[in-house]
Amino acid sequence: MIDRRYRLCYGLFARMAAILLLFSSISMSLRAQTEPPVPSALQQDSAEKYLDPVGGKTVDDLVKTALENNGELIAMRNEAEAGESLIRQAHLRANPSVDITGNRQLGGTDNTFQIQGSQPLELGGRRSSRIAEANAELEIRKQAAAERERQLAGEVRTKFGETLAAAQKLSFVEAMLEMEKQSFEVVSAKVNDGRTAPLEQNMEAVELNKMRAEREMAEGAVEQRMFELKNLAGMSPDDLIKLKGDFDAMLGQPPPQDIAATNALETRPDLAGARAVEQLAAARVEQAKAEGRVDADVMLGYQRMHSGFPLLGIEPATDALLPIDSKFRYFTFGVRLNMPVWNKNQSAVAAATSEADAARSRREFGELTVKREIAAAYARYNRATRAMEIYRVGVREQAAQNLDVVRQTYDLGSKTLLDYIAEHHRFMETEKGYIDAELEAYLARVEILRAVCAPELINK
Repeated sequence: MIDRRYRLCYGLFARMAAILLLFSSISMSLRAQTEPPVPSALQQDSAEKYLDPVGGKTVDDLVKTALENNGELIAMRNEAEAGESLIRQAHLRANPSVDITGNRQLGGTDNTFQIQGSQPLELGGRRSSRIAEANAELEIRKQAAAERERQLAGEVRTKFGETLAAAQKLSFVEAMLEMEKQSFEVVSAKVNDGRTAPLEQNMEAVELNKMRAEREMAEGAVEQRMFELKNLAGMSPDDLIKLKGDFDAMLGQPPPQDIAATNALETRPDLAGARAVEQLAAARVEQAKAEGRVDADVMLGYQRMHSGFPLLGIEPATDALLPIDSKFRYFTFGVRLNMPVWNKNQSAVAAATSEADAARSRREFGELTVKREIAAAYARYNRATRAMEIYRVGVREQAAQNLDVVRQTYDLGSKTLLDYIAEHHRFMETEKGYIDAELEAYLARVEILRAVCAPELINK
């Protein structure tokens, strides 16, 4: 009986020892797995590659570079220069024409020679309507280039803000990564001393690895936006640039909305281009009418004619026999009229009139659209600045205090690690939300500058 009990106790003891040995091996393996090596590239990469508060490029610098180097804008400026050549061409008068004719009698001595020149008069306002059309086309090309400058400056400023915000997020994530490394080291020390369970080390390792992955994605976002910014500025992807700027300094007060709307209706190049299209349509109406009016060509010429008879005549003074022939010279002139009897270009006039009505409707709708864009931009800016101020005054500081309190209570044992991790996530979301709020306010101000075509948009 005693041997049986002894054997039973010995078996239970052996099983418990085996279980303890299993848990010990699992704990050691978890420790080995939760201490991932830090890549050397991670230590070298930093947000400092993209930000330089002293020697970096400001948004105004990049706008100037883009206006000088953007290939599409350069092409549009060349098209505008071509329009100036078309105006010079439109001022030129129609070329004269010269007709040279002659004939000779077969088997005889009679022959004629004639040279005649003609000059089109371009009556009915043909030349003036042609010049007006060329002027309108040049104005359209100039305003198209100015409109592209406005859009490009807005795009560069927008992309600059997005890149700056992404770089700030990268800098913040790197700071949080360093904090997470320190937290992992503290928890690891507690586990080694036996003051806490190995599970907490595993949880911290998961958070550390997540932070490393988030940092890689954050830098990828900066790189992508930096490539797009270089492309807008007409730079090569291999060019190295760093940004210099602060959202607080770039969030200047926009002009009053009513004054800005009035100025925008007068100065926006897209509206000026719409008015130029309207002028072009009116010039084409006049040109179509001019083509249906009477036109004339003035003709001047010289004619020489030699004719005779196969007989001999008697010269009265000497009674000598002479051939009977004569030479005649004429100065010719005349006017050729082009009479629009059946074709008065009436269908072309009707088509041009319809195009003029369409251009006027587009211009009126464009003015309405500009007013809507300005109102929407100001509404967006007002809401964005309020949200940013709420974040700055009532969210960020309190979130940092909450994280500090939860951290202290966790160290004292009143909170669990899960509570600290959850509060840490909320703090990170708060900081990212504040950066997004700053970016939204900045983008809203850029949209105002673009909508009202403010001079500071393109550094005029």
